[in-house]
Amino acid sequence: MHPILFRIGDFPIGTYGLMLVIAFFAALALAKRQARLDGIPGESVTDLSVSLLLAGVVGAKVLMIIVDLASGADPARVFSMDTLRAGGAVHGAILGGLIMLFLRVRKLRLNLPLTLDAFAPAVSLGQAIGRIGCFAAGCCYGTECHLPWAVTFTSPESQAHLHASLHPVQLYTLCMNLVVMVLLLLVRKHRRFTGQVMASYFVLEGLGRALMETWRGDLDRGVWFAGLSTGRVTALLFVIVGIALWFWFRRSATAPKEA
Repeated sequence: MHPILFRIGDFPIGTYGLMLVIAFFAALALAKRQARLDGIPGESVTDLSVSLLLAGVVGAKVLMIIVDLASGADPARVFSMDTLRAGGAVHGAILGGLIMLFLRVRKLRLNLPLTLDAFAPAVSLGQAIGRIGCFAAGCCYGTECHLPWAVTFTSPESQAHLHASLHPVQLYTLCMNLVVMVLLLLVRKHRRFTGQVMASYFVLEGLGRALMETWRGDLDRGVWFAGLSTGRVTALLFVIVGIALWFWFRRSATAPKEA
């Protein structure tokens, strides 16, 4: 893989960062399209997207730091430049973005359930593209694999175990994210109440992530009660949040207009 595309002096330009930029603009385009179907102004979507991006970066770092400290990592390593350069925890990014979305939607006077529905498929698309960056960087790597599609990382700048046959779990997750995106677009087409798409996102993302943890090899992220990895704990929380949102929005929502 190619964790570093090129360098400007001593400053590395990483593949992961490039894929995040591509993910942002691809997700923005899809969110705008979905928002337009419900009459949400495109400029409001752009405003929200920039805010969500910043909140997502902060949320990803915060959750990563919390997990590292809770796992007993050296604080000097946790609060280092390596942490600043790292992508962070994706579920922290989603939760940080969700908090910011609630705040900005209120200020922009947008309909909350409709706005959430517009962004849900876009989040999955962004996650899928971001996983290409993970694969290139060697982070979020898999367990040992002896199947024909096993991958081996050889770059000394890769974060994965080198010269070992591993599950390409980053690509498994990419496929999972794309499947979730397609399912959400189908839910959007046939939804019975506003907010149903975002509620479905949390449930599907949680279930999908719990499955992907089967092949994750980076257990330095922490193992918690009952042997659950950090990813499975946050996945369980996502499912709970999704079910809660489902009942909340279903109880208070009106039937959406057909696009």
